[in-house]
Amino acid sequence: MTAPSVRRTAATVLALALALALPGCGAVGGDDQGGSGGKERAHPGATRQSPAPGASAGTGPSPDASPSATGEASEPAEPPKGGVPKPEDVDQKDPDAVGKGALTAMWTYDTDVDRGPRDAGVRTADAGWLTETYARRLRDHRSGSAPGAQWETWSQHRAYTTVELAKTEDASKPGDTDTVAWRQWTITTAPHGRDGWKQQPTTTVAFVHLVRAAAGKPWRVADVSVR
Repeated sequence: MTAPSVRRTAATVLALALALALPGCGAVGGDDQGGSGGKERAHPGATRQSPAPGASAGTGPSPDASPSATGEASEPAEPPKGGVPKPEDVDQKDPDAVGKGALTAMWTYDTDVDRGPRDAGVRTADAGWLTETYARRLRDHRSGSAPGAQWETWSQHRAYTTVELAKTEDASKPGDTDTVAWRQWTITTAPHGRDGWKQQPTTTVAFVHLVRAAAGKPWRVADVSVR
């Protein structure tokens, strides 16, 4: 699949780093809710990103260029500013609604309640958007890196993000089955400081793999990859 053009600015690097902070951007070999037996084909054009942040110098930006995941999960006393959607807020039998809701939750950060990008992934897992396997991967991931300079800048302004999604697919996308669906979204994330500070929005493309146990059952996100 030919993905929409992604701006190669420092801001775009930030978006990719935040996405890669979520372990699970790798090929999925079956999951607990799919009816695939572990043989589902990869989405055409999806660039699978398997290493966790900091695993290799060649797999992503350095910590100084963008924030990285924190080593420990935080327990925020309140939801991020503006809140995040929950599965019960959408039609869970609609893969579009589930994919969009999960991505919105994953890319919503608030430096007042989060220690780093990883906390958004854990929050998404705990909310119930994901398969058990993918949720466990996000919860179990640990990184030795501290938040980078960009996250520190956000923190100084007590920044939070707003997320806009546009569905961007083409004819090469595999058709849905009763238990497997693929979706592609362009995500635009904009940080806003509580002191009035703003930063240029970032844009990236996410490929979402959704599965469910059987026709009529709720969809869950089994994997997210970015390019």
